[in-house]
Amino acid sequence: MAKVVIAFAIVYIVWGSTYFFVQAALRDFPPFILGALRFMTAGVILLVWLAFKKQKLFNRPQLISSFIVGNLLLFIGNGTIIWAEETLPSSLVAVLVSASPVWFVLFDARTLKSNLRNPFVITGVTIGLAGVILLFSEKIYHQLSPVSGNLEIISLIVVVAGSVSWCIGSLYSKYKTSGDPIVGAGWQMVFAALSFLVLSFFTDEFKQVHIYEIHLRAWLSVIYLVLMGSIAGYSAYIWLLQVRPATQVSTNAYVNPVVAVLLGVLFGGEFINSLQIGGLAIILLSVFIINYDKYKIR
Repeated sequence: MAKVVIAFAIVYIVWGSTYFFVQAALRDFPPFILGALRFMTAGVILLVWLAFKKQKLFNRPQLISSFIVGNLLLFIGNGTIIWAEETLPSSLVAVLVSASPVWFVLFDARTLKSNLRNPFVITGVTIGLAGVILLFSEKIYHQLSPVSGNLEIISLIVVVAGSVSWCIGSLYSKYKTSGDPIVGAGWQMVFAALSFLVLSFFTDEFKQVHIYEIHLRAWLSVIYLVLMGSIAGYSAYIWLLQVRPATQVSTNAYVNPVVAVLLGVLFGGEFINSLQIGGLAIILLSVFIINYDKYKIR
């Protein structure tokens, strides 16, 4: 039980903090090169460490499933968010991504009936989504133009598609993969990095990189994303999918924006008003409601 609590804490808090570090890194790194650098470094470090511990790294079925999961979760799921944030306000992206627990309820065929019949799950998912919308309502109102252009509409569709891909990849990881989940996480990051690398070639991102002009802030942000966001956070997420219900694990989509906002207030000099405080409270309540039935059973 202690491992589960620690893993949830990592997924909730660490992933919530990565919003800040991704933005800092994107000031000097193109998005797809950042994805390739982050996940390749993290994946190689994790696999080398597992090899040192004499874990079996080469298992053909696991390699195949890792290729699928890595691309669904990290390349498509994470990559679409990075791409869309160049066009859409990050607050709107956060709201769209926070809908992922809804997709988990609908797409998890093995628990669909029980989820739809569970008032705690349905109520919690609905309240959580409402809380995220309330949390970012002012920012969305001020940042969105009255008439969205075609690129903005395309970006909206891409973010939703990425969120669905994240859900499908998570469920595939939970039900279709075998072997050590941490070994799988290492290969997933490597395969996703290769996909990011190929895309960066096609988009000519390497022409935008001037290695001597990259600030220390950006390098430190990449280091944090590698060690905490990827090695610690992603490994914890993949492991949690194996030991906890997918709908419960997906609540990170509600908590991560809360952490991001609180860090902005504490360290970024941002202001939080009563409306946002209400949104934070509603989100935390929704997570409790979604998990309440499981607390009661235990």
